[in-house]
Amino acid sequence: MNELEIQQIRQEYLLHSLNEDDVLTNPFSQFKNWFQEAIESEVAEPNAMTLATVDISNKPHTRIVLLKGFNEEGFTFFTNQASDKGKEIEANPNVSLCFFWVELQRQVRIDGTAVKVPKTESEDYFKTRPYQSQIGALASNQSEEVSNREYLDAKFKELSLKYPEGSTVPMPESWGGYQIVPSYFEFWQGRRSRLHDRIVYEFKNGNWATTRLSP
Repeated sequence: MNELEIQQIRQEYLLHSLNEDDVLTNPFSQFKNWFQEAIESEVAEPNAMTLATVDISNKPHTRIVLLKGFNEEGFTFFTNQASDKGKEIEANPNVSLCFFWVELQRQVRIDGTAVKVPKTESEDYFKTRPYQSQIGALASNQSEEVSNREYLDAKFKELSLKYPEGSTVPMPESWGGYQIVPSYFEFWQGRRSRLHDRIVYEFKNGNWATTRLSP
């Protein structure tokens, strides 16, 4: 495929519209409605979200993480807090999330501050994870170099023997959750001719204010 062929890749967005009268006054409620629609539309992994962080050299980094809960306090995901993303959050808690639901031609951007959730909450969630995911978390020192794949497989097998299925797998000390406390939401709906709808919520003077942005 050459550059010209890549430039010709495009799709018209015709499914929905988003007007000021369509959105709720509370952005958490608006997100809940869209998230439920994504689930009902059988979007592939509707809880997958891009997490953007900035390191101590002001270089941005992005990766996909999975949303594991949300309420009017924030959006929660779990990870190894000693990983690169954890170190970046520790140095600069300002982060950004982005959900892209291509089947609905929608995306939601959320900017906010990351805070660690209580250890007891992380432990409660860890216990609900599938057994192999628990062992995987224990086997992996996320973001650290390993010599090869065989090392990881051997570590996984070793821990599987030490903690057989049905036993209690201890949560790694460095593993836990973050809650993103939002200060900004943007609800984006794809429209014809690239004249997309963009409705934003900003938290000002104790209230959420909405505005429309040009696409």
